[in-house]
Amino acid sequence: MDQKYDVLIVGGGPGGVAAAYICHKLGLSHLLIESGKAIFQGIANTYPEGKNVYPSKPKENPEPFLVEELRPPDKPVTVEKYIQYVQHFVQHEGLNVLTDTQFENIEDGREYLKVLTSRGTFQAKRVLLAFGSSIPKELSVYGDAKMVAKGLDDPKKYIGVRTLVIGGGNSAADVIISILKEKRNANDTEPVYWAHVAETFDVNKETAQRLGEEILLGGNIRLLPGATPRIGEVDDEGVDRLVIRVSEDKIPGGIERYHAMSFPMKNVIACIGSQGPTSIYDRIGVQTIACAEGVCQVAKEGDRLLLLTSDFESTRKGVYVIGGAISPSYMRINKGAIQEERHPNLIYTAVNDAHHVIDAIAAKLKK
Repeated sequence: MDQKYDVLIVGGGPGGVAAAYICHKLGLSHLLIESGKAIFQGIANTYPEGKNVYPSKPKENPEPFLVEELRPPDKPVTVEKYIQYVQHFVQHEGLNVLTDTQFENIEDGREYLKVLTSRGTFQAKRVLLAFGSSIPKELSVYGDAKMVAKGLDDPKKYIGVRTLVIGGGNSAADVIISILKEKRNANDTEPVYWAHVAETFDVNKETAQRLGEEILLGGNIRLLPGATPRIGEVDDEGVDRLVIRVSEDKIPGGIERYHAMSFPMKNVIACIGSQGPTSIYDRIGVQTIACAEGVCQVAKEGDRLLLLTSDFESTRKGVYVIGGAISPSYMRINKGAIQEERHPNLIYTAVNDAHHVIDAIAAKLKK
């Protein structure tokens, strides 16, 4: 797979969808790749069920929503309804979207940048990075654990199977609650195992109450405190499995004795927190600047901020970055000066970023 596009967009959130839509309107060939099962997967994973979405915008910014079609309505709607509307919009407009596709790297070419993904290599004149700031951490084990899910896209697919959820916080608990509800509705008694490297689980009062209610209603949950994921492997039948150590003894002579469990990776969800995109910036070779005391007003001393032009182009020619990936601030190059620029992590900000970037790209490509 080695197809060519004017613009390749990484990330199917508000900024990415807005960028794809504007490309479509301007006649630019485009491809949007999204690591999740559907567009807006990041919002679906981070917004609590039933939370309302608002058309929030910074008070100091008079600019309206530049892509009115993606503006949340004035009357608040739940995140589920907003996502459903956006997904129908993408389908109706015929935007070129490829989901379940992991971004890996960018390589230089003669006329095109080569974008390496889990689905192969694509070529594009310009690349727009529109992923969010909360990038799920990878599960670090010996071997390969790429098939382990980093969030819950459809709780129904865990009906009838023993499921392992890794992580000791509210995100893991919310995933377990959703799966237990679906299992209960389907009269499924297969357990959900909850593993955490620490001996105690740390959830807030409201989440603990909701989890307790599910257990009282018959939810089958097995706790695995002090459990550590160790190995990703393929068994004799060709099934990718995760081996997790649930107890361990050290006996004389340097011998370790432990009890472990093995789960098919397709039945494992790792809710182990998120990380910023700095590691991705380092991998693809775009420059960041560390904040110094007295220089940064938003970021903290030592934070690494992306260096961007007024058109959101990075120090790597042809690679642009917008949205949550540069929030809450970035370093802007303007007429030879570099200064910190506030950048709220809002749907409004991401959408308007996309409008400005694609307009700038279109103007350059026409030259």
